[in-house]
Amino acid sequence: MTNVLTMGSRGEKGRSAAAARRRARSARPPWDEPPTRVGQTAKGLTLGGTLAVILVPLWIIVLTSFSTPGAVNRAGGLVIWPDGPTTETYRQMLSDSTVVRALMVSLGVTVVGTVVSMAISILCAYGLSRSRSFGHRFVLMLLIVTMFVSGGLIPSFLVVTELGGYGQWWSLILPSAVSVFNILVLRAFYQDTSSELIDAARMDGAGEWRILWSVVLPTSRAVTAVTALFYGVGYWNSFFNVMLYMPTDSEKWPLQYVLLTYVNRGIGLPGSVNAGFGSTQAQTAPLSLQMAVVVLTLVPLVIVYPFVQKHLRTGVLTGAIKG
Repeated sequence: MTNVLTMGSRGEKGRSAAAARRRARSARPPWDEPPTRVGQTAKGLTLGGTLAVILVPLWIIVLTSFSTPGAVNRAGGLVIWPDGPTTETYRQMLSDSTVVRALMVSLGVTVVGTVVSMAISILCAYGLSRSRSFGHRFVLMLLIVTMFVSGGLIPSFLVVTELGGYGQWWSLILPSAVSVFNILVLRAFYQDTSSELIDAARMDGAGEWRILWSVVLPTSRAVTAVTALFYGVGYWNSFFNVMLYMPTDSEKWPLQYVLLTYVNRGIGLPGSVNAGFGSTQAQTAPLSLQMAVVVLTLVPLVIVYPFVQKHLRTGVLTGAIKG
């Protein structure tokens, strides 16, 4: 009997707690009017339309990449509905030494470039956030001017070329290593770091390097993660520097430039085992190959984004509002 009463009391407590949670979710502040049916319908249609605009092209790209030449011919191009899916395209693409090498180049440039850009941006932003640092106002104004006025493409090309960067790996990283916008976002966040924490660290004998590493960076993980995401996506999607500084050295081409070659020019690369995909004996349709390369370029971003997404809103909005 006692067990029955205990279970009954626990059930009542659980139901009351659930009811309290529902009331808390439904509670609205006095100035927040309840949504109307028309408003809810409009929101649903807007979100559904936005989701369709994003997902439908991805569905078509992925489906076309898994399609056979016959399915592509029957669809007259892009495949909208599954018709004999096959992995032959990916098998041949990943067996292509040019594509695999380009993937490794892209990963290397992205990782090294992100590390270099983050190191420069963090150090610059922290120095500019300290009001007593030497010449910080002049450097800040100089950086802001570069956001609106630049030397142009030809002077940049001449500088990199004269420094011996033509055909060198560092020309894919250093010319675009610094983003003034990212530095300003980091600076605004660092300026609002708790002064009590910094003063306590100084009282314990910490120098500027120790304060940056042990106080400022741990309290700014969100903005750091978002900035690293911005740099990483920029390096991963970059292909313009390749066109400028190493247009003929296919062994140093990243994946995005391979994608440009396959999709826009519709030709294979020198030394590629798939250079004959346009022939009638090809087991893979050229359009399927193009879409497979597109999917390959999206996969790393899809993998990384969920781990950074939780910091995206906090990092961007906090860094933009503070200061």
